[in-house]
Amino acid sequence: MIDFYNEQAESYAEAKQKNGKLAIEDFISNDETKIKWVQNLMKDAENGITHSVDIESFRYGLYRPFFKQHLYFNKDLNWTRSLQPKLFPTPSSKNLVISVTGLGGSKDFTLLMTNVIPDYQLQFNGQCFPLYYYEATGVSELFTSETAKGYVRKDAVSDFILSRCVAQYGKAVTKEDIFYYVYGFLHSPDYRTAFANDLKKTLPRLPLVDTAADFWAFSKAGRALAALHVEYESVPPYDGLTVTGTESGNYVVDKMKFPAKDRKDTILYNRAITIENIPLKAYEYIVNGKSAIEWIMERYAVTTHKASGIVNNPNLWAEEHNDPKYIFNLLLSVINLSVQTVEIVEGLPKMKFE
Repeated sequence: MIDFYNEQAESYAEAKQKNGKLAIEDFISNDETKIKWVQNLMKDAENGITHSVDIESFRYGLYRPFFKQHLYFNKDLNWTRSLQPKLFPTPSSKNLVISVTGLGGSKDFTLLMTNVIPDYQLQFNGQCFPLYYYEATGVSELFTSETAKGYVRKDAVSDFILSRCVAQYGKAVTKEDIFYYVYGFLHSPDYRTAFANDLKKTLPRLPLVDTAADFWAFSKAGRALAALHVEYESVPPYDGLTVTGTESGNYVVDKMKFPAKDRKDTILYNRAITIENIPLKAYEYIVNGKSAIEWIMERYAVTTHKASGIVNNPNLWAEEHNDPKYIFNLLLSVINLSVQTVEIVEGLPKMKFE
């Protein structure tokens, strides 16, 4: 794509030199099998700017819930990156971010924590709240640690709220505890129900609970939920499933499906493998308008993008990771993750709001 872009930019510069005024929109090719133009890229071509591949721009992103993709994270070829470069400035930058539903959505409020770059629509018009942010030091990488790579890490949780929580709940409270408190509290069904209309119009506003016991209950629940949601690939399979057909050794996916609309206790993984006895409770865990299980079924399917002709084949991800059972194991993990999430949420302290 970059080679094609450079050809277009150089050809335009030559044509403009010969013909004088020439609109870039009338000159460039709109063949989407070669390139997808956005305004900033078009402006670069108009100004004769060429681009090259930057190896450090190859990252992982969480495109949809529990669905990672390769991402070329680069200001030249991304339409907008917002403040994400401050959250994940280098491939080695560690962070956790809580992505919440943005404003104006028709879907109910949900959230999801991740340790990789989140897509804007991971949640509807998502907004992210990080544990950390990074600032450039202006110092050569030679004189900084390998992990810092010219950036200094700052706490996104403020000293102000830390002092409030320490005064209210005790000296043991840390900024991480507060971060996980936020994640746990935003899963509260009582809070979501009471403020359902507000959460579609404004970003969440969280109270501090009255007792230290409730604070720690929300914080510990948030930490447990984060462990499930961030490290979702390593969650063990749900105990109690009935799986048949694995003796075939065929774990390639085309498109998973239910045997019937009202039969969600069973998933036809492929022509050989069937997964049964899925607890219906698992489908109660909803992220961005859909159950986590159904996100796996939708996204881990072979599809072809009509305009570009690009084939999105999740089986290649499994091959790349030398794990032919990756998608199969992921589905079993997300079933367990979903059940555990529902159980943790059921155990949250009950809240009353006026």
